[in-house]
Amino acid sequence: MVTPQAHAATDDNGPWLVVGLGNPGPEYQGNRHNVGFMVADLLAARVGGKFKAHKSRAQVLEGRLAGRRVVLAKPMTYMNLSGGPVTALRDFYKVPTERIVVVHDELDIDFAVLRLKRGGGDNGHNGLKPITKSLGPDYYRVRFGIGRPPGRMDVAAYVLKDFSSTERKGLDVEVDRAADAVESLITDGLERAQSFYNS
Repeated sequence: MVTPQAHAATDDNGPWLVVGLGNPGPEYQGNRHNVGFMVADLLAARVGGKFKAHKSRAQVLEGRLAGRRVVLAKPMTYMNLSGGPVTALRDFYKVPTERIVVVHDELDIDFAVLRLKRGGGDNGHNGLKPITKSLGPDYYRVRFGIGRPPGRMDVAAYVLKDFSSTERKGLDVEVDRAADAVESLITDGLERAQSFYNS
């Protein structure tokens, strides 16, 4: 778990929206593209609740995480349609963009490396494209490195494959660290979280 820090990023006058990206259905469950769902599931376990269907076309859990009000969400559309559910949740819970965190896989970062940032481009990510189109770019991202495909493997095929046997040995630890990074981001602010998790 995250070590408590002396001050929070913002006052607690509204919830944070934490969105894990993935594709619905058991056939996608262990895919690299679904690591956002894996992190969201772990955060749900920390909150101590279960996801429930929401009219936004997402699975949603409301609770408290690291002392902050949070709405955890997993869009139940496919990855390239994530913008609709995220926008609907933003409007339903009245969450400003500066309290939205999206957790997703990142090709341009090696496995077992995390990068936190706010704003920027979508880097060709099919889940970020529709979210950025709907919200603008100024939300937070917790980028979970999956590395580039080997050889000439197609990128789409690579992200829709399960993590390798070698990667799976350390996957639980890395998902746990990504969940810690989300907690740090919403309690300590971006700079402190980056200084610890971007190293």
